[in-house]
Amino acid sequence: MNELNQFVLNIWDYVAFGAYFIVLCVIGFWVGRKEKTNSDDYFLAGRTLPWYVVGGSFIASNISSEHFIGMIGGAFVYGICVATSEWLNVGSFSLLIWIFIPFLLATRVFTIPEFLEKRFNVTLRQFFAVVTVISNVVAFLAAVLYGGGLALQTLFGWNLWFAIIALGVVAGSWAVYGGLKSVAWTDFFTVIVMLAGGLMVTVLGLYMLSGDSHSLVRGFEVMIERNQAQEGIWKEVVAKNAQQITHADEYNRLAVVQPVTHEIVPWPSLFFMIFTVSIWYNVLNQFMIQRVLGAKNMYHARMGIVLAGYIKIFMPVIVVLPGLILFARFPEVLNLPWEEVRPEADRGYVAMLQMLVPVGLRGLFLAALFGAIQSTVNSVLNSTATVFTLDIYKRIFYKNAPEKHLVHMGMWSSVVILIIAIVLAGFISQLKGSLFVYIQSLYAFFAPPFAAIFLLGILFRRINSQGATAAVFAGFVFGILMKMYLQTPNHVLWLEPYGMQAIVNWSFCLILCVVVSCLTAKPNPEQITDQLTLNWRKLNIFSDLGTAWYNSVVFWWLFFVFGIVVLMVLFSGMFL
Repeated sequence: MNELNQFVLNIWDYVAFGAYFIVLCVIGFWVGRKEKTNSDDYFLAGRTLPWYVVGGSFIASNISSEHFIGMIGGAFVYGICVATSEWLNVGSFSLLIWIFIPFLLATRVFTIPEFLEKRFNVTLRQFFAVVTVISNVVAFLAAVLYGGGLALQTLFGWNLWFAIIALGVVAGSWAVYGGLKSVAWTDFFTVIVMLAGGLMVTVLGLYMLSGDSHSLVRGFEVMIERNQAQEGIWKEVVAKNAQQITHADEYNRLAVVQPVTHEIVPWPSLFFMIFTVSIWYNVLNQFMIQRVLGAKNMYHARMGIVLAGYIKIFMPVIVVLPGLILFARFPEVLNLPWEEVRPEADRGYVAMLQMLVPVGLRGLFLAALFGAIQSTVNSVLNSTATVFTLDIYKRIFYKNAPEKHLVHMGMWSSVVILIIAIVLAGFISQLKGSLFVYIQSLYAFFAPPFAAIFLLGILFRRINSQGATAAVFAGFVFGILMKMYLQTPNHVLWLEPYGMQAIVNWSFCLILCVVVSCLTAKPNPEQITDQLTLNWRKLNIFSDLGTAWYNSVVFWWLFFVFGIVVLMVLFSGMFL
């Protein structure tokens, strides 16, 4: 894959990309043109977002170079199992729709740290705010900018630092200028371009595999046959790397159910990923939940997540199938030394573009890649500035700050955060291993303590601030100790996957929170009101569900869940 020529663009490619950029600028400027004089307008879009913008922005914020570069590279190496990071969102999305959205909208909070102070104490608010800022910069912004910079470097021969700086400056502009409203509406436009560009590459890849038949069906059959690895070099390279991936002699690339020792998807994570990481990512993660908090009302928030769910069903078509196509076409990459396999796999999608996308259509893909990066950078930047401004700056330094001052601080903090992320992104290249694994392992470290106390805190009124505080701080220490233990020669193999580390840490935090809470005083009455803990008798989860089947939250949610179940059964390992 390293011998391919650099990307060449013609006039129509520049026209396509230029048109995309002009439309993006018009949308961003138009919706963000109103003067931002209060926090509601700048940080939550005045709570005016319709369901299609909520859902589109929710997904656009999530899709990034991690998917187009890292996830496709992961599928190249590990197979279909990486799709579970998309499909298993069905659990957290369902909890969002039926429990968390009614609950969070009723509290009228701006940020999750604000909720944690009301439910527990100011210490957890500040700690979560700091962790949010750090994780957003390290696990999201820096990684996304690096992935995009790597693509531009490989495609056009740009200097990596120049590519990262250019992406950061251009992509972050709307977050600074227009706040969440500009971010959400540009996201809605961007996700359409991303899905179209990504689908185009997958279709061309299947045509490539089909040979002279030029049939999508035949291309799909070839992809499946070669990923089954029953013969030839495909069988050879899978057998060679099985020990590295699962510590076993055999490996099924077309199964989502994998051994407990699997490097990235041990089978227990299929059940616990919802609670260990997914709740943190989709509910507690400010840059994801912020567009839900900015929805017009509960119906628009819920229907937005239903739309996001359908896009999640489709996502593996553009971020997993290309990895399977690449394995079918370039299996020899897995003959490299293991430490070289995963970095080389991260370059796989760029190789597909160079091989497959004809001149004249490359501008559309370039727009899709830029859109993926731009939407995530915008969203993470806006939410990080929100948390810093409202939960750190206002809370610690200027409690009585005027609304307009907070808006200006949000803008300036966005600029500073972006600069820090650009600097860090340039150094990610020095890390060994897969971009996908790097990001997922960070999620597995940051998420479990907060996911455990949030779930317990809203479900059980007996949970108090002492239990939650002990669980969070002990959980981070426990996570570090696990990393140290894994450096010893006689550690247990089943703890090596970051998914298993997340499960163990989450369980530890859950137990510790319950024990400490039961051994200490009950929480104060103002900490367990109906706005802070679930009251099943008063929580109206059956309102705002639509008026007919075609706009019914229940109908389309059930259809979404059914689709995920079918896919998980199909790729369980019993049929392919």
